[in-house]
Amino acid sequence: MNVDDKVSMIMDGAAEVITVEELRRLFQEKSEPLVYWGFECSGYIHLGIGLVTSRKMRHFIKTGMHLIILLADWHSWINNKFGGDMDKIRIAGEYFKHAFTSLGVKGSNVEYMWAEDLVNKDGYWETLIKIAKKVSLNRVIRSLPIMGRRDSSEITEFAWLIYPLMQATDIFMLGVDVAGAGIDQRKAHMLARDVAPALNMKKAVYVHTPLLPSLDGEVPLSKEEIIYSKMSKSRPGSAIFIHDDEETIKKKIMKGYCPPKETARNPFMYLYKIVIFPYVRDMGRIIVINTRQGERTYTDYESFEKDYADGKMHPLDIKEAAIFYLNSILDPVRKYFDAHSDILESMNSIMKI
Repeated sequence: MNVDDKVSMIMDGAAEVITVEELRRLFQEKSEPLVYWGFECSGYIHLGIGLVTSRKMRHFIKTGMHLIILLADWHSWINNKFGGDMDKIRIAGEYFKHAFTSLGVKGSNVEYMWAEDLVNKDGYWETLIKIAKKVSLNRVIRSLPIMGRRDSSEITEFAWLIYPLMQATDIFMLGVDVAGAGIDQRKAHMLARDVAPALNMKKAVYVHTPLLPSLDGEVPLSKEEIIYSKMSKSRPGSAIFIHDDEETIKKKIMKGYCPPKETARNPFMYLYKIVIFPYVRDMGRIIVINTRQGERTYTDYESFEKDYADGKMHPLDIKEAAIFYLNSILDPVRKYFDAHSDILESMNSIMKI
């Protein structure tokens, strides 16, 4: 795979790459760049975390990068996941390992690390303080929407302010060339990028993936507001989980918000654009929609969206197709968890199911 092919693969399905020129130069200079992706260990994995991020992590692996998956137990604790119960957070972290393995994120160049091991390294807290000395309080607060808090009046624990500083510190302490994340973490990443020169630290390349909206309501048009309407583990009705059975997926899809001819605010358009089309294309297949007027086939999302806007497909048509394709995509994941049922049972126990 040449440099152009590697750059194209990383850009495929990404919301943004900061910057493409730096990514290209990185591939020219290094055969095995170091990349990381951090995850709060906070509950079941839905399609956004599962399918969107795992596809990009597989791209990292295919282009020769060494991938560190940071299981952010300390970050989860700061953010009061599972009520701050570290034992439950650790169970969720082990579940994350199995989930990503079931999604094909595996191999000799995939490494898992607990945040606890990172924060105990010499220099971690010194680096965090140095970052804190270079940024204003307002800048830190502006980086907090990644945690779902819109303004400073919702900040009830000082520890929350440490969260984005830890994200920046993680990047510097790991010495990564590339950092991956959802676009909702952009502000924290830009904080790290901006302070890097002042601390004589490496400026990482940032690869951000789009957010998958929840299925239970219209999608906001504002880029800021879409963060708060994303598919969420804390609202099970809004999310499809990677190990949901076929009947559960069908029920969730059928209940989803899908207005006829509407594309901009329709969560199913995002589901097709961000998940179904990329995965079906990766499988070397085309999208087939059975409509009341006959079969329609698509190789690109743009044609699909236009036909829906023109009323050539009914909401039920694309819902039925979504059920079929999602079940096809997730079938290997279900089989994996059938063979590792103890992992899911442990998660069920801490999720009180």
